Amino acid sequence: MARRPRCRWAKNDLEIRYHDREWGVPVRDDRTLFEMLILEGAQAGLSWQTILAKREHYRSVFAQFDPSKVARFTRARVERLLEDPGIVRNRLKVAGTVTNAKSFLAVQREYGSFAKYLKSFASPTAAEISLDLKKRGFTFVGPTIIYAFMQAVGMVNDHERRCFRWKALRRKAP
Repeated sequence: MARRPRCRWAKNDLEIRYHDREWGVPVRDDRTLFEMLILEGAQAGLSWQTILAKREHYRSVFAQFDPSKVARFTRARVERLLEDPGIVRNRLKVAGTVTNAKSFLAVQREYGSFAKYLKSFASPTAAEISLDLKKRGFTFVGPTIIYAFMQAVGMVNDHERRCFRWKALRRKAP
């Protein structure tokens, strides 16, 4: 059986599974959008492999990425999370997850959903979304992080043209 060509960055089993099942697939579910926003921010300065390896534990300690629950995390809970080797123990990133949950909820109240907020941009650039998110109080949402988020949630299709997913996802753009 011939191996299907895929993007060169997907090298190990974890990355291949993520690439083949999730990366670049359009997402409209707010909880998944929140998860990807948080994980992309956690990845800043690290490899995506590191974050993928810690993803299930992130889900566990961050209330399955339910923003309404994460927004209620106390300082004491943040301090306990900073002791957990199953996540990236960066104080700004962990505290930023709580801040981002509160800002995420505010966007949901204003637009009805975070997905609708993203759709409100005519032809969004990472810089444009980043700037708006920062104005709304989000952290770890610089243009590079937001572009990676846009790739992950299918706002752009950056699969290599030779990749078997490129053609399939080209038809699914939101």
